[in-house]
Amino acid sequence: MRALRQVSVDIGGTFTDCFLIYDDAYVEAKSLTTHHNLASGFMDALAKACAQIGKDVRTVLSTVQAVRYATTLGTNALIERTGPAVAVLTTAGFESTVPLMRARGYGDGLPEAQQADLPAADRPKPLVPVTRIAGVQERIDYAGRVLLPVDEDDVRRQVRRLVDEGAQAFVVALANSVVNPVHEKEVERIILDEYPTHMLGAIPIVLSHRVTGRKGEYTRTMSAVIDAYLHDQMYHGLASLEIELRRNGYTKPMLLVHNSGGMAQLNSTSSLQTIHSGPVAGLSAAGYLSQTYERPNIIATDMGGTSFDIGLVTSDGVKFYDFNPVIDRWLVSTPMTYLHTIGAGGGSIARYDRLWDAIEVGPESAGSDPGPACYGRGGRRPTTTDANLVLGYLDPDNYAGGSIKLSLRRAQRAIEEQICEPTGMSLIEAALAIKRKVDTNMAAAIFKEVAVKGYNPRNFIALSYGGGGPLHACGYAGEIGIPHVLIPPFSSVFSALGAGNMSQLHIHEHSLYLMLYDATARKVLDDYQVFNDTVAALAAKGREDLLRQGVAPADIRSRVEVDMRYGNQLTQIGVVCPFDRLTSERDVIELLDLFSRIYAQRYGEGSQAPEAGVRINVIRVVSYVERDKVEMRPARTEPRPAPSPTRWRECYYPGHDNAVKTAVYDLADLDEGHVVEGPAVVETPRTTYLAEPGWRLTVGRTGSAVLEQAL
Repeated sequence: MRALRQVSVDIGGTFTDCFLIYDDAYVEAKSLTTHHNLASGFMDALAKACAQIGKDVRTVLSTVQAVRYATTLGTNALIERTGPAVAVLTTAGFESTVPLMRARGYGDGLPEAQQADLPAADRPKPLVPVTRIAGVQERIDYAGRVLLPVDEDDVRRQVRRLVDEGAQAFVVALANSVVNPVHEKEVERIILDEYPTHMLGAIPIVLSHRVTGRKGEYTRTMSAVIDAYLHDQMYHGLASLEIELRRNGYTKPMLLVHNSGGMAQLNSTSSLQTIHSGPVAGLSAAGYLSQTYERPNIIATDMGGTSFDIGLVTSDGVKFYDFNPVIDRWLVSTPMTYLHTIGAGGGSIARYDRLWDAIEVGPESAGSDPGPACYGRGGRRPTTTDANLVLGYLDPDNYAGGSIKLSLRRAQRAIEEQICEPTGMSLIEAALAIKRKVDTNMAAAIFKEVAVKGYNPRNFIALSYGGGGPLHACGYAGEIGIPHVLIPPFSSVFSALGAGNMSQLHIHEHSLYLMLYDATARKVLDDYQVFNDTVAALAAKGREDLLRQGVAPADIRSRVEVDMRYGNQLTQIGVVCPFDRLTSERDVIELLDLFSRIYAQRYGEGSQAPEAGVRINVIRVVSYVERDKVEMRPARTEPRPAPSPTRWRECYYPGHDNAVKTAVYDLADLDEGHVVEGPAVVETPRTTYLAEPGWRLTVGRTGSAVLEQAL
């Protein structure tokens, strides 16, 4: 493999993670996220990484092959509601699609407890008010036939009115446009004719069929609305970062991580594709590690400063997509790698709930500013990190490589004021209650996510990464009976590493109604033209995307995925098709058998329902280019006892009434194969590994480790 030189950065809610590969050097670095200007935290983390290899930022940026970037710009814009005034043009009669939100949409994005009481739910402040929604005279039916041509004069009247209303971005979302987009394209032409770019300026015009190829008027419209809403923030935010990179010698295109599981250049990235891209990068790295470590079933868990993300890698090769993800408070229909996120990070705020007489942790987070109380940056409320410091797991003088000095007294005061005083608990009891609660929240979320998909969590190994993951891994794994936890190489910046391992990739999909097996007629599909023509059209789009980015035609690969279901069941499964075209009845039967096996693995043998028929709802083509990967190889050395610990510390653990004398090691003093018996703390410059009583830790290569329950 040729020498690699690349920078990968993942910006989280609390920390900005950097992973630098420079020839034979693999370097990780962290910096606090600067929400007011993400480029500042980006460059600070990069400067720390460059310093470790003795080079300045300009030298590194002028010689690297790529800068890969997972951003929170879009997430921040939604949280702060700082987007432009978006206007929607839709088919006359469909103007209420967005305001009605499918009625039950009032609960989208709310905690489960609030979703159970929808009549009392507060609907979110709309991104598009009713006054900026206009219907235009046109109609295309479900099959793509034009029933009513576009009334050009009507479109011009509506566009002028919306401009007078202050529209700064246009969304065109017409009925059935994913089947036939001709009318959306015509409306775009009319807008540009009425207000040419030299008059209207760089105002985005977003056509819904270009954002998502799925049917569903509300979700498709909201996908386009959010894409338009984020456009301005993404454009200016990434432009400032690109200027900063250019100023420091980087001349190549910047690559942005997509939430679909790939990445692309800025000119081939829509704003919607960047939402939650950081955690998806970590899951991508987990998939690669699953192959190299020969661990077919992995629960990927990423505990950062703000959230806890859960994803699955399975031996059956099933690709988990969130068919209708909720972004903030809105349901959308963009293909997004499935992840479940809960508010359980190092900065998650602990509080006493008087109604339930219980300690709650999260989802609110202290973030990076002010951060946990122990940071000494103005935070007054206790967090998970404060509890960990009080329990003795963290060294106040050696946190984040010594770059952040922690104040034990501030952490104690926050817990005493917010938890001890209303509950009557002692300081240690309160800190242990916070730890137990956050571990229990994570364990419950893991069990639910795995079990709902038809798997047994105990047949999986947990992969624990993120800055806080290895510190809590024993807690949540032990809670649900997972006896093995793998801490991957460079665990504290594993998502940034994942960004460096991702392929340039584009996903295009198309909704259709295609019966593979008609149960009434007892007949399998024998006309393959619709399937093959759809695959060819989607593959051509993906190929064009990659060619536009300068990819060599011979390097382009693709795979076909189909979303299948029995009859009209709501349960829909994504299946990786073993071929890219249907050519015979044998192909159809092979696809039906594959679907049946995956369905049985997921929901139990006998749960299949072929008597209802089998149909394809969506065809998806993934076009990609493989890039060189960061090698992650498991330890090959025989286990052996670790040397004497560097020092000892008094720590407190659930189930133990008193402090337990705990061995403390520096990871730099341990070699591959060393076995550390718990209770023990292993400190690294960027994270802390905790082997609780009853667990042991075996050190692997490049900072990896395995935690397992002692027999």
